[in-house]
Amino acid sequence: MTTIQDRPTTAPPPTTGRPGTARTALTLGAFVALGPLTVDMYLPALPAIADDLRTSAATVQLTLTGTLVGLALGQLVLGPLSDALGRKRPLLAGTALHVVASLLVLVAPSIEVLGLLRFLQGVGTAAGAVIALAVVRDLFEGRAAATMLSRLFLVLGAAPVLAPTIGGELLRVTSWRGIFLVLGAYGVALLVMGRYAVHETLPPARRRSSGIAGTLRGYRALFRDRVYVGLVLVAGLTMAGLFSYVSGSSFVFQDEFGLDEQQFGLLFGAGAVWLIAATQLNPVVLRWSSPAQVLVTATVAGALAGGVLLALAGTGTGGLWGVVLPLWAVLFASGLALPNAPALALSRHGEAAGTAAALLGAVQFGVGAAVAPLVGVLGNDAVAMGAVVVAALVLAIAVLAAVVRPWQLPVDDEVPAAVPA
Repeated sequence: MTTIQDRPTTAPPPTTGRPGTARTALTLGAFVALGPLTVDMYLPALPAIADDLRTSAATVQLTLTGTLVGLALGQLVLGPLSDALGRKRPLLAGTALHVVASLLVLVAPSIEVLGLLRFLQGVGTAAGAVIALAVVRDLFEGRAAATMLSRLFLVLGAAPVLAPTIGGELLRVTSWRGIFLVLGAYGVALLVMGRYAVHETLPPARRRSSGIAGTLRGYRALFRDRVYVGLVLVAGLTMAGLFSYVSGSSFVFQDEFGLDEQQFGLLFGAGAVWLIAATQLNPVVLRWSSPAQVLVTATVAGALAGGVLLALAGTGTGGLWGVVLPLWAVLFASGLALPNAPALALSRHGEAAGTAAALLGAVQFGVGAAVAPLVGVLGNDAVAMGAVVVAALVLAIAVLAAVVRPWQLPVDDEVPAAVPA
């Protein structure tokens, strides 16, 4: 149980040489993009991997689950580590691990080894995912944080747009292993950029070197904040809807509707455009509405669009476009929800931004890891994908109403801090 202080949080102290907003978005976006590139670039190759390694489609989808589990667990470790050591060193260490794992995929002899290496890739990409959020909280709060996250999603959103298309085009000239060589090269480029372009945003005076016991106490404090936990669950369930699309789309569009690898890549990218458009509309909407209001409206709209998807897919109405159009509506609604749930959650715990961002990211990708194979278990078709989307977003609405209670949240620029009762 928590209470809310009447006074607003104290703005984060300025850091030396604070970079400009555009430069911050581009730099952080490049690191965060490593995650969706790692997840999405190999999607057109999933059927080919199943054939090459002589395994089933559902088993290949578990390699996606392994990546998402790595992302979730890696953030739980790297977030508190960045609170203790600063943001830059854990960011570079995680990226280096990703590079090593990507290159080892080139000689992976079996689906089991591939799954392990995908897990390590996920741990490595967790650094960019969690530390970027912590840096945003170091530098921004309230509406400014939500706006910054929207700008960050512009860069982040380019990865899902480009990744399957790049993967599909690479398959014209190389095998699926060549995709991982490109991922390794991108990781090397990030290491070079990180060495010279990333600035430390957490000075030594604000670091929290409290060891394992202190980290556990930090997580305990977060779990005692009902609103924070609710917002994290909403963010996770929204990501679950997205990951049902990510994990099932290659089989739905290629096996059910007969698209080839390149056509699938283009269609997947077209869907991501709607996600990006919504994230960039979000700062405009925030001029007239609070982050909580946008979050509620977008989540309800996404659930309704998911219901249309399930109905059309279940009756076979509209064929391919009967699946694609409501999916695009779901993606658009998710793009409005995604920046606001993390911004509201992180604004409540600026004193431990890395730990708070770690738990947020772990739940998001942990739920995604659970959902990724679910679509395959239910049949890897449009009905299965639609059912998971609807279930995830309806649960998100229930959490908003029962746990977050958005009508009680502040509507101004400052988000009050939560303290244990």
